[in-house]
Amino acid sequence: MEPTTSVQDYSKLYIPVAIIIAGVVIGAFVMVGLSKSGGNTGGEQPPQVAVDIKDVKTEGDPYIGKANAPVTLVLWSDFQCPFCKAVEIGGVQGINVAPSIPTLVKEYVDTGKLKIVFKDYAFLSEDSTTAALYGRAVWALYPSKYFEWREAMYKAQDEEHGGFGDAASILALIGTIPGMDANKVKANVAANTAAYQAKIDADRAEGTSFGIQGTPGFITGKTLIPGAVDLKTFTDAIDSQL
Repeated sequence: MEPTTSVQDYSKLYIPVAIIIAGVVIGAFVMVGLSKSGGNTGGEQPPQVAVDIKDVKTEGDPYIGKANAPVTLVLWSDFQCPFCKAVEIGGVQGINVAPSIPTLVKEYVDTGKLKIVFKDYAFLSEDSTTAALYGRAVWALYPSKYFEWREAMYKAQDEEHGGFGDAASILALIGTIPGMDANKVKANVAANTAAYQAKIDADRAEGTSFGIQGTPGFITGKTLIPGAVDLKTFTDAIDSQL
């Protein structure tokens, strides 16, 4: 006679399995949520990789400040990333961090102490790449207008896939900035798409090689700064090099 198994015995087996399945489902939702947020809060530390600003390739990249400033800060970003907007101009609901870039510009860039180099880490959507392509064209044609355009892009940023960020909306925004010709920018992108795409891809690969896993990500000196962190984190790293 075969041994019998009670309902209670089966329940003992089902409960642990149910817990495991629930954990997997919840974890999946969390990962999707993080992916859609498209940013790095700075709370998660990337793998420890030795970094040195001297190893970062910056030739041809957009920048603000004196070319020979004593300190360089390199920023990897995605124009669709709300955490990038938070650290550059602020005003992002639900992200409680004061924007650091405006203060760094006023106290370090404008005084000749710092150069900020902008690199692409376009990974959130097709619009991320489109914006990066147009950023390259703006830098090629209007380098003195690049930072103004960049700020305008973040001011216009809406939720991911919310409508802003495609070519048409970027061209419309360019048309509102005095001294810039949207048609020239469009033509420049068309003529240089392959070259710009190669640079965008190289930027992301380079950032990943230094341990950057999301946006924004920064390197200055021998310090890797992950995420939209507080101003003091930046100033401490910069001041240690002055």
